[in-house]
Amino acid sequence: MIERSGYSIIALLCILSLAFLIIHPLISILLLLFAIFTAYFFRDPERDIGEGIVSPADGKVDYISGNRLEIFMSPLDCHVNRSPVSGEVKSVKFFEGKTPPAFMRVEGARKNEIVIRNSDGDFKVQQIAGFFARRIVCYVKPGDRVVKGQRIGMIRFGSRVALEVPDGFVFAIKVGEKVKAGETVAFKDEYIQASHSS
Repeated sequence: MIERSGYSIIALLCILSLAFLIIHPLISILLLLFAIFTAYFFRDPERDIGEGIVSPADGKVDYISGNRLEIFMSPLDCHVNRSPVSGEVKSVKFFEGKTPPAFMRVEGARKNEIVIRNSDGDFKVQQIAGFFARRIVCYVKPGDRVVKGQRIGMIRFGSRVALEVPDGFVFAIKVGEKVKAGETVAFKDEYIQASHSS
């Protein structure tokens, strides 16, 4: 499956590749290879939705503190973002800011912030733009109902996603771990975790 906005780009590259086939075969081959890479980048595989609060993005966890984790998405990761919980979208806000390389954590980065509310509280997903990943796509708006694992957006060509959760949850992952959006459990209820540990 391909992410919705990828089809037009792939189609254009394929048309250009055909157009250059007779005129300049080398350019035609390069365009075709780029179309294949674009299809890979815009891939949107189905996921088996995990229990608890799931990761909003594919990538590697590179920051954990308090109730917040951040995930670095390389250009090779799937870039479709998913809702970590079921609930109602309370707000969607875009913040202008810096666009450093995606592997760097900086204050004041350009981002789109989605707040999802349910009976446990507010869950904040931040789509953070990077130096190359300046195009943030959001599929939801305030008032929308979302289910856990639902596609809520995408960031193009390498970026970061942060997740902040309300009190009462503990990390189910650690720094350096690879995660998958909608599938990897990121947080668990601390009371359930404590009862299983005792």
